[in-house]
Amino acid sequence: MAKQFDVAVIGAGAAGMMCAAVAGQRGKKVILIDHATKLAEKIRISGGGRCNFTNAAAAPQHYLSQNPHFCKSALSRYSPQDFINLVKRYRISFHEKHKGQLFCDDSAEQIINMLKAECELGNVQWRMPCSVASVGKEGNLFRIDTNAGEVIAENVVIATGGLSIPKIGATDFAYRIAQQFGLKMIAPRAGLVPLTFDAAGWQPFLPLAGIALPVEVEAGEKKLRGFFKEDLLFTHRGLSGPAILQISSFWQPGQPLSVNLLPEIDIAQTLIEGKTSIKKNFGNLFSQWLPNRLALGLLEANGIDPAARVADTPDRVLRTLSDAINRWAIAPSGSEGYRKAEVTLGGVDTRELSQQSMMVNKVPGLHFIGEAVDVTGWLGGYNFQWAWASGTAAAMSF
Repeated sequence: MAKQFDVAVIGAGAAGMMCAAVAGQRGKKVILIDHATKLAEKIRISGGGRCNFTNAAAAPQHYLSQNPHFCKSALSRYSPQDFINLVKRYRISFHEKHKGQLFCDDSAEQIINMLKAECELGNVQWRMPCSVASVGKEGNLFRIDTNAGEVIAENVVIATGGLSIPKIGATDFAYRIAQQFGLKMIAPRAGLVPLTFDAAGWQPFLPLAGIALPVEVEAGEKKLRGFFKEDLLFTHRGLSGPAILQISSFWQPGQPLSVNLLPEIDIAQTLIEGKTSIKKNFGNLFSQWLPNRLALGLLEANGIDPAARVADTPDRVLRTLSDAINRWAIAPSGSEGYRKAEVTLGGVDTRELSQQSMMVNKVPGLHFIGEAVDVTGWLGGYNFQWAWASGTAAAMSF
């Protein structure tokens, strides 16, 4: 005989465990199903193994969606402080690393264990590893066919995430269920991901691999344009680092990035106004401002002899050099894709869902939460906060 539950949550990652724990503690009979052999790998590897579990400043403006207002309800009802209070209750020590990003002092495993303990408090039943073959609805009940037998539930929550990162178990399960029930989708693509360039075009930059520096970077359409002040990293295949991961969610294929490699200095103004007083040659001056390899590479790329004196150089040449460094325009050919993407942009169209309960408007009892939905946060703990908030929003509706 198939067992019947109030709630079946498919996907035991951040959003799924949160949803199951809250629903269970509200007295609902909950089962949590996941196909993986190791629990919550995405939590385990996040933040270099220390889990950037939220951002103290998380707010709706830090999220991308075709409907930017959708996330407001869930985020307002379960705040970063709510999750911080939970972390404190389990006596997990943490620290702020940068711009509100909160990390465990010890290990991401502490967050996983905390969520497991919360599920235990709610008497959540587990099926793991357990693969789901199909989800169907008959009348008011859902029938879930798994390799461990059939599950019947009044409510189903899809919390299986997006397509990043395949090697730790990411699949398109959520999208297949959405399409099965006739839901509109926003085309998924890799987000928070390093950007790449064609091998021939990137050849001159190979000697710069490993160099990191603070920059300003901008990209995107007029209505959805991103601007970030973060560190950029040169790699053998292109550009990475927090600045590039952030802007990758706004960048569209074919578009150039606008990068200010020296955001603290207006090069044209500094060089032209200081012509008579600057005694150093270009090489010595720029090596004060930038990592030496990068300084010499940029001068060479712009036809400037590092031994040449600023005072002997025409203003138009200085302006051209300034444009190349303060407004470096470079068009990536692609990205590292889902294998290195921290999140998946797009997903289930939020217009199909209730922002209060995350339930599908035309399929009562079916919910989508977390990364499966077209809500994507910036780098820095925002996506985990969406997992906690959307999972709680669904759980509070049962």
